[in-house]
Amino acid sequence: MQPIRVDICGGAREGKSALAAHLTAGAAGDRKRFAIAEAASDEQVTRALRLGAPIADVCVIVVDARQGITAATRRHGFFAALLAIRTVMLAVNKIDLCDDAQAAFGRIAEDFRKLAAQLGLPAVVCVPIAAEGGDNVRERARAMPWYTGPSLLELLEGVEPLPEGAGAPPVEVADQFEATIVWLSESPLLRGRSYAFNGGGKTAIATINPLKYKTNLSTLDRIAATTLAHKEIGVCNLQLDRPIPFAPYKLNRQAGGFTLVDRQTGATVGAGMLHFALRRAQNIVWQALDVNKAARAASKGQRPCVLWYTGLSGAGKSTIANLVDKRLHAAGRHTYLLDGDNVRHGLNRDLGFTDADRVENIRRIAEVAKLMVDAGLIVSTAFISPFRTERQMARALLTDGEFVEIFVNTPLGVAEERDPKGLYKKARRGDLKNFTGIDSPYEAPEQPELTIDTTALSAEMAAEAVVAYLQQRGIIRSTGDA
Repeated sequence: MQPIRVDICGGAREGKSALAAHLTAGAAGDRKRFAIAEAASDEQVTRALRLGAPIADVCVIVVDARQGITAATRRHGFFAALLAIRTVMLAVNKIDLCDDAQAAFGRIAEDFRKLAAQLGLPAVVCVPIAAEGGDNVRERARAMPWYTGPSLLELLEGVEPLPEGAGAPPVEVADQFEATIVWLSESPLLRGRSYAFNGGGKTAIATINPLKYKTNLSTLDRIAATTLAHKEIGVCNLQLDRPIPFAPYKLNRQAGGFTLVDRQTGATVGAGMLHFALRRAQNIVWQALDVNKAARAASKGQRPCVLWYTGLSGAGKSTIANLVDKRLHAAGRHTYLLDGDNVRHGLNRDLGFTDADRVENIRRIAEVAKLMVDAGLIVSTAFISPFRTERQMARALLTDGEFVEIFVNTPLGVAEERDPKGLYKKARRGDLKNFTGIDSPYEAPEQPELTIDTTALSAEMAAEAVVAYLQQRGIIRSTGDA
């Protein structure tokens, strides 16, 4: 017989351990009926969401009768609702220490029922107990004649364990959802960054954009936010790179639960629940066009691609990209240069320089570059693009051979000496926050197609090296083109 999974949670010194000890104090066969855990861990939550398994069949929230409903109670109630635990019980402990136990219990029970209604919990039950002495835990206590309901054990025995994977079958297929995210990484969630999605036996690439709000777990207030820190919880729009069959998590844990994995490190960074598909996911269909990328490229006599220049501020990216663009234009090639500063005057003028804004900046540029490649152009992008994950995302948007990563390798000291815009001086004074290389990281490419050492090559020599590479790759013809 499958044991009843019981999650006992509550604040510090409210009596969780004493209650668990009394519930498992019976005969061996009696003890096997329950699998008891004290406050499910992050690892248990993550595993359950990945496998579609229930965290628990019943959640027992313990409160101190002298304190009543606290921030910890609200937090545990929130998690019980979030994880779709069907049965929730409130154990009002230390009731024997109250002067008017019946009145205290009635007040706390009413407060909890109001909280349950706010959270959308199913019908809840409240039991007054004294965990140290075992009153109303296994058997009803004579010391509380005013309470005529069942003991906690009697209530637990009436719970039917839910088989893993049980629930309504998936009835929809979609690639965009509203979802709740529980963030598990020490590094913050960044909007626009892509993560590996694992859920319902399916894998995909997921992007969070936008984050709608996060929840204050002490007050349950919704707070406007653009990112989540470790152990914070928020609601977002989740976009996948392919449609998957799903059901809302509350109807089917297996088809609605998922985890997010960092594509660079392989670490699990988030766990979540799908709520519903977004309508636009069903109404937007890719339109096939008669004039495609191959036709446009053939008319221009070139292979379209993105020349993705990356490096520190002051490395020389824009100078080299501009020289290459001039050479290609003079040779009759069809090109366009997307420069970091120029784009921030228009398309990305709403973005700052936080890590989250840098991620979104590159996401937008990558999508624009993809459209320009579809138009048959050789596109140059001159951006710091400090994070490997976003450069990998840009590469993944294109077909093999269309993304050329060019690392303009300039040591920080050299870039700072040049400082053509005076930005390093401002950053050193503290007048410019989140500046790459000073107080924001730069992740150098690990395997770029081309590396330019600007301590050994002039900008003109670097431009010649890029053109020579394009000729070797057959992107442009090697005679008379550049």
